[in-house]
Amino acid sequence: MKTDGNTSDGYHTFNELYYHRMILFSVICNTHKEVSWKSRQHDDGTMYDDYFIVGIETEKGSYTYHYHKKYWDMFSVKELDFAPKWDGHKPEDITRLLSLL
Repeated sequence: MKTDGNTSDGYHTFNELYYHRMILFSVICNTHKEVSWKSRQHDDGTMYDDYFIVGIETEKGSYTYHYHKKYWDMFSVKELDFAPKWDGHKPEDITRLLSLL
């Protein structure tokens, strides 16, 4: 079975879930503008084709996602020429966002 963005768990496709994640992260970042940023380039000047990176700095460390450039305007946060150097955070570090409460 081929898995792609249209693969569903019976309720949502991967594409829908990624879109939901983007909306939710934009709400978090736009609510915490003072510690959020976006950039068209990683710290070393590279970037995936047609993507940008968005991040938020918490007391536990940073958390970031890459999004397609069509979502750039969803994030009304400061624009950086280069993203901060990646601190090694992993998916399980999503709980860092709880420190924003």
